[in-house]
Amino acid sequence: MASKILITGGAGFIGSHVADELITAGYEVRVLDNLWPQVHGDGASRPAYLNEDAELIRGDVCDAGAVERALEGVDAVYHFAAAVGVGQSMYRVADYVRTNDLGTAVVCEALIRRHVRRVIVASSLSVYGEGLYSDSRGRLVVNASRTLRQLQAGQWDILDDDGVPLEPLETPESKAVSLASVYAASKFNQETVCLLLGRYYGIEAVALRFWNVYGPRQALSNPYTGVLAIFSSRLMNDRPPLINEDGRQQRDLVSVHDAAKACRLALETPEAAGQILNIASGRRITILQLAERLAAAMGKPHIAPEITGQYRVGDIRHCVPDITRARAVLGYEPTCTLESSLEEMAAWLGTQVAHDRVEASRRELTEQGLAV
Repeated sequence: MASKILITGGAGFIGSHVADELITAGYEVRVLDNLWPQVHGDGASRPAYLNEDAELIRGDVCDAGAVERALEGVDAVYHFAAAVGVGQSMYRVADYVRTNDLGTAVVCEALIRRHVRRVIVASSLSVYGEGLYSDSRGRLVVNASRTLRQLQAGQWDILDDDGVPLEPLETPESKAVSLASVYAASKFNQETVCLLLGRYYGIEAVALRFWNVYGPRQALSNPYTGVLAIFSSRLMNDRPPLINEDGRQQRDLVSVHDAAKACRLALETPEAAGQILNIASGRRITILQLAERLAAAMGKPHIAPEITGQYRVGDIRHCVPDITRARAVLGYEPTCTLESSLEEMAAWLGTQVAHDRVEASRRELTEQGLAV
């Protein structure tokens, strides 16, 4: 069993929870993080929530020297450092490619030199594009998509040849990827490079495709983060959550506690080597229902979400996961309910301050022609 673990991006939302999970299980944890201002705020120092037993090295994942120092004496690596944001990735292309693609290359070169035993890389549901569907005749549809003309006309559902909306099915890891953003392309590149080099150099590589992870420590003032954090920042400022399209988009949200448990299992399970695994809750919900339940949990049910009828280029209609493989390989079983997790998140939100930058980010996307 590995004993000293490096988490790149480990001062962030998911990484810090993984640090807690590992330290509780008896591992030594080191974190490499540049404390990116968009996530941590300007002039950020070590986050108060970062486990006191975690060693923090402040450095850029693209800096080979910093990565080498961070890998000293390390047995396994969680590579979580990444720029995150589908819409923003479409106009800050160089930033995303540098952090996600070059950063992964730098880490992998160092892993080869250090002969690290295992690397677990954070991938994303975004690599699938639209999920798996069936049509009204029961036939599988694996390459569903919406045209710009359909979106401009407010035709949100994907229709089959008979004009009937396709039925979303649970999406397995075997579905072909469909990359609809620079962010998605960079996440697919991260997992591909890690798995490929792992096979050649005898490094046990595992790719975890996270669905919509939520919980305490999300970056509330980052308008490109997860949907629950964005809704939370609006509600905390007594403003309605803004919902694109018609709000009936189906998603899966997984508690960060379940995600962190899956990460530990990916380290400890020999059979995980070489695998790509969906990490999700296995339960679906619409975006509108999610906004309403969050408002209720925060004691603000009177603030109804605003359905804008707008859309963002690169957004998908539905994508819900099949977690059969994670269950079989890792013994992973999500246990956190949405109700209890929203209560926990609401309690944490009561201790936080959020700067609502959602409308500013929407203006940026509109100016770039990426939102209408």
